[in-house]
Amino acid sequence: MATLDDLRRVAAGLPGSEERSTTGGAAWFVRHKLYAWECHPWPSVPPEMRAIMAGELVVGVKVGDRLDALALREMEPDTFLGPTTPWSEPKVAFRMAGIAQDHLAELITEAWRVQAPKYLRREFDGGV
Repeated sequence: MATLDDLRRVAAGLPGSEERSTTGGAAWFVRHKLYAWECHPWPSVPPEMRAIMAGELVVGVKVGDRLDALALREMEPDTFLGPTTPWSEPKVAFRMAGIAQDHLAELITEAWRVQAPKYLRREFDGGV
């Protein structure tokens, strides 16, 4: 099971990544663009998902497109949740209790890539 500390370690290794405390909890940005965040049971979240978010740690990440989010949800429906809100799509939310640390690292890195500018992606990839 992955933790927020695991997420913090992954994010700290990504160029330009910055953690901020927000009304909803911790959130990670690259060049002022949100790429990962703690999900909280806001009134705009569907009731069945609010119950999950109220009882366990749920994290949201940006994804490349809606098909990526759909594929994750279909691959692991007990871990990846349906859409939380229509805003800031494409994104996916997942239960941290259901994520292995290596999968978390992949999700966070890919979310960062979606939002990071090219020069930071090149820096991360070793100047390629």
